[in-house]
Amino acid sequence: MTVKHKKAPQGETHSTSALPDSLFLNRELSWLAFNERVLAEAQDVRNPLLERLKYAAICGSNLDEFFMVRVAGVHRQIAAGVAIKSPDGLLPRETLARVREQTHVMLREVEKAARRAIADLHTAGVRIMRVADLGKKARAALHAHYLTQIQPVLTPLVVDPSHPFPYISNLSLNLAVLLRDEESDTGQEFARVKIPVGVLPRFVVIGEVYLLLEDVIAEHLPELFRGREVLASYEFRVTRNTDYEFDEEEAEDLLATIEDGLRRRRFGAVVRLEVTREMPQNLLDFLTERLRLNELDVFELEGPLGTADLMGFPARTPELSYPVFTPHLPDLGDDDDDGIFAELARGDQLLHHPYDSFGGVLAFLEAAAADPDVLAIKQTLYRTGDDKRLLGALRTAAENGKQVVALIELKARFDEQRNISWARQLERAGAHVVYGVSGLKVHGKVALVVRREGGRLRSYVHIGTGNYNAKTARLYTDLSLLSAREDLGDDVARLFNHLTGYSEAEYRSLLVAPDTARSGLVAWLERMAEYVKTGQHAWARVKINQLTDPAMIEALYTASKAGVKIDLMIRGVCCLRPGVPGLSENIRVHSLLGRYLEHARIYSFGHGDGHAPDQVQVYIGSADWMSRNLDRRVEVLAPVQDARHQQGLLDLVATEWADTRGSWELGPDGVYRKLQGDLSAQVSFMEARRGV
Repeated sequence: MTVKHKKAPQGETHSTSALPDSLFLNRELSWLAFNERVLAEAQDVRNPLLERLKYAAICGSNLDEFFMVRVAGVHRQIAAGVAIKSPDGLLPRETLARVREQTHVMLREVEKAARRAIADLHTAGVRIMRVADLGKKARAALHAHYLTQIQPVLTPLVVDPSHPFPYISNLSLNLAVLLRDEESDTGQEFARVKIPVGVLPRFVVIGEVYLLLEDVIAEHLPELFRGREVLASYEFRVTRNTDYEFDEEEAEDLLATIEDGLRRRRFGAVVRLEVTREMPQNLLDFLTERLRLNELDVFELEGPLGTADLMGFPARTPELSYPVFTPHLPDLGDDDDDGIFAELARGDQLLHHPYDSFGGVLAFLEAAAADPDVLAIKQTLYRTGDDKRLLGALRTAAENGKQVVALIELKARFDEQRNISWARQLERAGAHVVYGVSGLKVHGKVALVVRREGGRLRSYVHIGTGNYNAKTARLYTDLSLLSAREDLGDDVARLFNHLTGYSEAEYRSLLVAPDTARSGLVAWLERMAEYVKTGQHAWARVKINQLTDPAMIEALYTASKAGVKIDLMIRGVCCLRPGVPGLSENIRVHSLLGRYLEHARIYSFGHGDGHAPDQVQVYIGSADWMSRNLDRRVEVLAPVQDARHQQGLLDLVATEWADTRGSWELGPDGVYRKLQGDLSAQVSFMEARRGV
């Protein structure tokens, strides 16, 4: 199939009004339902204790980002006077009211799960204690540690006529300290002490005892305020709007604009205040007023606040964690004269991370950097992490005189600073660095290697569903396709020419957003519906992270009404309502959670008995079915043509669909229900790799 590549109109949304509002689920509430499923893992006693604490931390981290971006966006809509209903029929103020109601309950449950995990860890022999419970010898050791390792980092800030209320940074954990002041009207003076989490670990370790940093600092406040009487201290935490936007059309220097945006993000409006329950009302009123916050956005909790920081709990007790799993290192022809290139010339390689090591992808790039016959390496970089092997391979290639092109997406939220650092390092090494594409985020995961072989040039490609990030590749499930197929090599070369030189492009095999991915996916659904009309069985099995785009949901409803059997494996947000008679009774939706974050995307379509090559089409790619992915991002979907790999992906989806350990099913009422059982797809994949 040949498709034109032309830029979509700026601001195109593909909204639909053909369906009643009630047939769409609210995006924000669906996200909260996802976090409830994560919370269930923190509460599940079948999970090891340290993993339960990690799940609670993940829940807290998820909520932090939800408030910083999604809730902040709803606030911004309300402030702008938006009176347009979302596809589910709710106005922004109605959405905010429901979000407030649910998040107040959820935050309490998250912290309760963290407290329960901490208590159970203590019972299991991991001694997590309060300072007040320490013996005299331990108190003395802690006091010495505090004076030498903690107090020098602290900065007490007193609020008085000459010292205004201080700036409270986003997600910072703080102590509101009350001091005696005989000259004040209230007899009290307010001071703020920031808990330096990040600079110092959240847990202080004294011998075999673990203590929360804020508890240690609170117990030693008289040392910090010598000569003053400390009356009391209370914890509080602030969340700010970080969803900073800028006008690329007006940006003469995109790098400088992004850096300026990072500075502005620090000072976003406050959208949430978390405090401990014992904080007195007059102090709570003082903070609420100074932070210019609605009292409905104040969350009174028992603590510990900032559960996201508990992810760094330092105890290493193997029996309280998941068993160690060593990824399978696939044989990519390292012993051959031409190594991995000869292996790929014999056929495609499909890797399933983290069960197959991401080291295979890094080895591909390192081999390209070292091979004297390789002339060029071109790669997109979205969330890179701190992987020295990847950066080292690209730098080595550039220093060896190869043509290295790195298309670095500076607008990857919360990774902007790291990506800026990578860009500068690669530029210093001599690589050509492109800072994304105006008006779009480059989210596709693509690498191209051009090699001279026998007087001709041959292209090798990597197309993935996950980022070029070795750390997350051990925590996320993703797919990698390594290939020497001519159609993919030509298409990826055209893609890079378009992204760096804005040349028009036509593709033989790839589906590329924002231009052809949407139309291509809808065309496959329509094709399946046509097969049903001829009396054949037809199906679609899709595995993605999010489904929110109204037009794609309408296309799925249309296919369902035509009789296409549709199975959707959607980890996170799903705005489609399955199982509605006459509309979506042919659609089933599952959500799978587990030890690893399900991140791979698979799009498969079939008809007949599904055994003949022309009866099945399978793609992998980087795109979720969201408006932002299909209209405002560069996404790449690649067809998998090897029959073995096609069947392998269909078997992968079938194995996950049979999961009962971490799977939930979405009902027509919009409620997720946990499937009962102990059959784990992720354990099955690990056991299969151990047997290789």
